[in-house]
Amino acid sequence: MTKSIRFLAGASLASAVAWTLAGPGLVLAQDGAPKLKATDWYHWRGPQQNGQSLETGLPTSFSLEGENLLWRKEEFATRSTPVVMNGRVYVVCRHEAETNKEGEKTVCINAETGEKLWESVHNIFLSDAPSERVGWASVVGDPETDRVYVLGLGCTFQCLDGKTGKLIWEHSMLEEYGMLSTYGGRTNFPVVYEDMVIISGVNTGWDQTAVPTHRFMALDKNTGAAIWTMSTRPRPEDTTYSTPIFTVLNGQAAMVLGAADGAIYAMQPRTGKVIWKYQASPRGMNIAPLVENGIVYMGHGEQNESDRTVLGAVFAIDGNTSGDIPEEKLLWKVPKRTISRSSPVRVGERIYYIEDGAALFGVNAKTGQIEVEKKLGRIMFGSPVVSEGKLYIAENTGRIWCLEPTETEIKVVGQTRLNDGSEIFGSFAISNGRLYLPTNKALMCIGVPKPEVAADLKLPEVPSEPAVTDTQIAHIQLCPVEMLVQPGSKAKLQVRGYNALGQYIRLVPEATIAVDGTGTVGEDQIYVAGETPTGSGVKLEASFGELKSAARARVIPPLPWVFDFEDKKVPLHWIGMAYRHQPAELPDGAGNGLVKISTIPKGTRSQGFLGLPKFHDYTVQGEFYAMDTKNKVPTTKLPDMGVVAQRYTLALEGSQRLQLRSWVSLLEQRFAVTIPYEWQPKTWYVIKLRAETAEGKAILKGKVWKKGEAEPEAWTIQGEDLTPNSQGSPGLFGNSTDAEFYVDNVTVTANEGK
Repeated sequence: MTKSIRFLAGASLASAVAWTLAGPGLVLAQDGAPKLKATDWYHWRGPQQNGQSLETGLPTSFSLEGENLLWRKEEFATRSTPVVMNGRVYVVCRHEAETNKEGEKTVCINAETGEKLWESVHNIFLSDAPSERVGWASVVGDPETDRVYVLGLGCTFQCLDGKTGKLIWEHSMLEEYGMLSTYGGRTNFPVVYEDMVIISGVNTGWDQTAVPTHRFMALDKNTGAAIWTMSTRPRPEDTTYSTPIFTVLNGQAAMVLGAADGAIYAMQPRTGKVIWKYQASPRGMNIAPLVENGIVYMGHGEQNESDRTVLGAVFAIDGNTSGDIPEEKLLWKVPKRTISRSSPVRVGERIYYIEDGAALFGVNAKTGQIEVEKKLGRIMFGSPVVSEGKLYIAENTGRIWCLEPTETEIKVVGQTRLNDGSEIFGSFAISNGRLYLPTNKALMCIGVPKPEVAADLKLPEVPSEPAVTDTQIAHIQLCPVEMLVQPGSKAKLQVRGYNALGQYIRLVPEATIAVDGTGTVGEDQIYVAGETPTGSGVKLEASFGELKSAARARVIPPLPWVFDFEDKKVPLHWIGMAYRHQPAELPDGAGNGLVKISTIPKGTRSQGFLGLPKFHDYTVQGEFYAMDTKNKVPTTKLPDMGVVAQRYTLALEGSQRLQLRSWVSLLEQRFAVTIPYEWQPKTWYVIKLRAETAEGKAILKGKVWKKGEAEPEAWTIQGEDLTPNSQGSPGLFGNSTDAEFYVDNVTVTANEGK
């Protein structure tokens, strides 16, 4: 029986939103009946999450000059694996590539004809990732709602109507949670489970989440309100893109994944509680695990935790366990195999892996013994898919393979090479008798015009949870777990109860909720946000007997704001600021302020956010004082420092220049204004940036002057962006790699007349 609860949550500002929780499983229904079409490819690893297709009669040879090529669309070139749902193909692509309008878009395409049905375009902002990495993460489709979910290169997370492309909800994960978008571009694949969509990334949030950590977050798929979060080990060496896989282990629903801290986790998908963990490496895991009959097959290409002199390994874990898994409890392990990009598949009694150098090998699923091997090329990014026991593989340099493993070898059934300079980073998708192949030159559909597809094709039964027999509440969850509200806003909270297996039992209205910070919660479990002059962070705690659950709210008041830091604190509600900035006494007895420290590995260059992503037409101003350092040669090095307004940065750079920009990797092409500007260390400067949107463009105006001098009437630097960021949170930027700097007297004010 479906347990459905409707309530109001503060999922959006100044309004309350109805949302549904505790629905039945979609991928793993409690009755064990999959509710997916066998001929759709909702997930980049297919409807079974394992690269397997039940379809038959697919092409085994490739003639891309016309015989097998149904359509080829250069405008949909992508690095992401397509997904297919209800006769529609979805990919993430570059928009207006190599122009000053370049951005990112989700595209919906007629699966038969290649005709574009709709596109959803958005800007990339405040990211180091280059445009070539657009489409790192694939779309995921939800068959229940016919919606799609996509996490973009700049950490814009969207829910879109699958038929029309209409935006249902959106989060700027960078500005709201401090999710990092690095030069590598590795963003994680969203996945849908029951009434949740789950994403992850390395975040630098606020208060206890300010330290960089790979965090998982479950959001209500209908509204985007946060249900639970889970943090792995802090300060990971890498970002990661290992896709969570859902299964049942030891009688409980489980989500199995690789994390940026180098561990493999199994977690309860409804609560985020860890079931077990295996520490494979000190560095990040990237491939999607393969789970077959309770056994988890995984690999990596980094150092091994058990022997850091050895790179790479493939291994098998008995997933029907709990707690920390020691090395000796692995079922088997084959070291010195670097598998950091391509996810494994099973054919018969073997697990097939592809090394980063494009060597395919099959290991005995029970023993781990390597039984067959074949070199395919030079570089592998995509993952194999399987139909009728045949492997479909696309190597990065453009070689396409159909291979058939036998007892003693891997036979070549068909192969071809793309001769257009293509690079392939994604994998094949299979749907309704067709193969869809993404390349950086085009998206291709391979097959025959009218394929024969079995009408009664059904996915096999999947492992199912036992019926709910234990009704004792062993875990409570206070929802929403993260809120972004304004003073006076009301949010209907909910305390949900689960048993030890992570199964939903009931609401817990008798739980008490305490508030640490501004605002109140009454007996009706409605949080009313209190007043605050410049913003505050609020902690809420639900108690039910010995059980407790925490949630948080950031309360953001209207402008203007003034921060003088005389309380010797980093404002609690600022995103990405604590940990990288510290309270400090200012030079020359100027009082108290913040110092951007230089002692954090990989954290000396950062940006932080002070308010709402929906703010627009305002001015940010701050006072900055730079220290300097000297190398062994007599060269003074200075930091970069500045302010952020409406997703544009004004940076006073140590290279003696002043720059206005948005997308860091596309400075001259997308938008940037750079001028020489001489300045000195150990001198206070005022940096001011005004952003406004008018007549379809963003108008940016900046000033820099020495503190104590009169503010100049003229703007120091100006620019107009014809593809504007029309909103965005105010913030601060800094790079203290070469030297630290101080910050004081930060103000944010609404522009006059706005």
